[in-house]
Amino acid sequence: MADAESIETSNQKIGIGSPIRGKEKSDSGRCQECHGVDGMSTDAKVPNHAGQYADYLIKQLKNFQSGERTHQVMTIMAEDLSTEDIADIAAYFASQKPMQGEDVNRVNPVASNLFNNGDQARGIPACNSCHGINGKGKITDTVVYPMIGGQRETYLRGQLVNWKLNERHNSPEGVMNKVAQLLSEDEIDALAYYISGL
Repeated sequence: MADAESIETSNQKIGIGSPIRGKEKSDSGRCQECHGVDGMSTDAKVPNHAGQYADYLIKQLKNFQSGERTHQVMTIMAEDLSTEDIADIAAYFASQKPMQGEDVNRVNPVASNLFNNGDQARGIPACNSCHGINGKGKITDTVVYPMIGGQRETYLRGQLVNWKLNERHNSPEGVMNKVAQLLSEDEIDALAYYISGL
């Protein structure tokens, strides 16, 4: 029998939507064509959603609807989704086996140090202070920090560059913009490589 903590964590992860309805909607809505039936994308530029926190996915879809976040395809795909549709689709992907890096033995001392310790001298916090151990995400009372461990390398790199250039600006209090702007291009490449293997 599952203990209360694991049940609560499961409920927090899946949110208020129905994974069963979400599976059907994600199929008919063509989400699975890009993000995969199990939430694991086969396109390097398309993010994995497997095991991602539902509340994070809900926020992103609503941001695409509002224009706070823009993407040539996702803005159109999200446009006609109802609040219930969004919750159900998010719950479906959240209920899948969490994304896992293909190469968990990737070694990069620079990225490992930034991920686990940050760089206090430059004001860079450790990635895991928000994104959790091995980048598997974290929920606080006010914020859902997404799972990034095992995410696609090309996608991670692209998003870090977008944060750095202020082409994406929908993180709480702009924290990701502030962090990414302190990273060099080589550090961004190293982090994307390292995190995708977690």
